[in-house]
Parts: sequence; structure tokens; C-alpha cells
Amino acid sequence: MLRALYDWTLRLAGHRHATWALALVSFVESSFFPVPPDAVLLPMAVARRERAWWYATVCTAASVLGGAAGYAIGYFLWEAIGQAIVDFYGYAEKFEQFKGLYEAWGFWIVAGAGFTPFPYKVITIASGVAELSFTTFMVASVVSRGARFFLIAGLMWWFGPPIRAFIERNLAWLATLFFVLVMGGFVAVRYVM
Repeated sequence: MLRALYDWTLRLAGHRHATWALALVSFVESSFFPVPPDAVLLPMAVARRERAWWYATVCTAASVLGGAAGYAIGYFLWEAIGQAIVDFYGYAEKFEQFKGLYEAWGFWIVAGAGFTPFPYKVITIASGVAELSFTTFMVASVVSRGARFFLIAGLMWWFGPPIRAFIERNLAWLATLFFVLVMGGFVAVRYVM
């Protein structure tokens, strides 16, 4: 199943709507969707190495816009939507404590979540609830999401075909590592919040 998903993503890279699919996944992941855009960006950058930088740009822009949507959920729709999303991920109990950290560490919290496997969507909503300066939120998001996605694109561009062969030989192991990192991010939220 994993190989079929990987092959499908590689075929998607050649499709005329590939960039839109990447943008959609990047946007929705930043506010509610649990699958990180890296899962789409990486195979697309491998399949079309010459477009890796473009894909990173699209991924960054859509992710930051999705982050702004998450911020709006927290700021305007906390009781109607935001609370349900945080409850769904099981972070409601410690959420109030976490809001207090925003006064001193808001930029770094957003930047850390934007670059690491920590669930960025939780931070986007929390930033709106905590009323973190929107400018601070956007700057931290652009810097961290851009760094993350351009790092992936850079590695795919730099290593080219050898990295594709490495990924294809070690797909199961790499998917497991990716899954562990993403789940580790969700677990970290439980202990940090």
C-alpha cells in the first residue's frame, strides 16, 4: 500500500494539477488536516527535480495562508470550531497553560512548530486564541515553514536521482521514521502544553 501511495504521488507530480494538489494539502494541514505537506512535497520534488524550488515556494505560501486560516479559527471561531479541533487532538486540558507561554515566547513557539514535526495546526489556532500579534505570527510562519520546505527541496535538488533511489530502496523505513516523527510531535504537544 505504501509503495502504491508513493508511486501515485510521483505520477501526481507530472499531472497538470499537481501544484494545486500540493497547495491544497499545504493549506489544509496548517489549520486542521493531520497529514503534513512534506508527504506530498518530497516525492514531487524527487519526480520533478527541476521544479523543486517552485514546489517549495507553493508549499510555503499555501501553508502560511493555511496558518492564517488556523489563526482566524482561534481568534474568531474558538468556541464554535477551534475548541472542537483542539479537543479532537486531545489537547484541551493543557491548552490554557500553553496560552500563557505566548506572552514571552510567541515568535519562537510558532517558529519551532513551523519547522519541526510538532503539529503546526495546533499552534496556528493557539496563536489566534492567545491573540499573538498577527505580524509576529506571519513572520515566524514564513521563516519557519519556508526553511522547512526549502530544505526538503534543496536536498532533493542537490542529491537528485541518487536520493530517489535511496528513498525507493528504503521507503518502508523512511515512512516509519516520518510517521514516528509526526506522532512524536503530537505526543510532545501533550507534554509541552
